[in-house]
Amino acid sequence: MTTFRTPADAAEARAIQDTLRARVVLDEPGPPPGTGRATGVDVAYDEERDVVVAAAVVLDAATLDVVAETTAVGRVTFPYIPGLLAFREIPTVLAALEALPVDPGLVVCDGYGRAHPRRFGLASHLGVLTGLPVIGVAKNPFTFTYEQPGPRRGDSSPLLDGDEVVGRALRTQDGTKPVYVSVGHRTGLDNACAHTLLLARDFRQPETTRRADALCRQALREATA
Repeated sequence: MTTFRTPADAAEARAIQDTLRARVVLDEPGPPPGTGRATGVDVAYDEERDVVVAAAVVLDAATLDVVAETTAVGRVTFPYIPGLLAFREIPTVLAALEALPVDPGLVVCDGYGRAHPRRFGLASHLGVLTGLPVIGVAKNPFTFTYEQPGPRRGDSSPLLDGDEVVGRALRTQDGTKPVYVSVGHRTGLDNACAHTLLLARDFRQPETTRRADALCRQALREATA
């Protein structure tokens, strides 16, 4: 695992992104969908107390049963700056992942990978630091454009920055808003979308994200009670 370094300011943070971006692996397909484990990571904040809580929830990728889960509590050490959100979240996310008693398999972030202005969102950053296969599944398209995919589960359309494809808008349930899938590290886009569909069996968001979100919110309430 590569050591995380907290930048002194936004300029240093962008320089770190530029350096680490060259280490993103884009030519591996990733683990086969529906096999092994898939781990959701998410964070919750108490801005008044500068507290951040991260959760990591490991699911059996075939059954979606919970295999293991952990949380970690940290301090917010970097300001909110669009495009640099990873520097607020990664230290605590890393602590949660390191506390897992099992290998996490594929990691699913509630955020972006290549679908980022500098092509290095949280999913890419986390993947480079850990060496794990990571994808990003976001709830909104950030600053990018797309045509509405068809109305049925599995319909998709390219997520675009100009003419460059940075991800995919993917319909995970009939008639619901799409989610926005992008490659983080060591997983191809087709594979990332296949994983997302299998993990979003019953709801718009992947079950990995739903469970990690609920767990980190619960842990934050307990940490700040």
